[in-house]
Amino acid sequence: MAATILRLPTVLSARGRSRSSHYLDIQQGLFTPPVQIGLRAVGWPADEVAAINAARIAGKADPEIRTLVAKLEANRKNCL
Repeated sequence: MAATILRLPTVLSARGRSRSSHYLDIQQGLFTPPVQIGLRAVGWPADEVAAINAARIAGKADPEIRTLVAKLEANRKNCL
């Protein structure tokens, strides 16, 4: 099954966050880091963006979001 990769403008729009806030969230473990899709291009799997947004909508606290992000990153390694 092919995963959809979203580029930064789409991710920012879906999250309602600024670019700097988005990258701060990544540094703080509140969002997954991007995946390399080209020499100078990155993106985020659409299912990860949706999962994190759903957790936020459900009112999950930051520690719960960090746990979710860790699980999503671990799943990336299992997909290979």
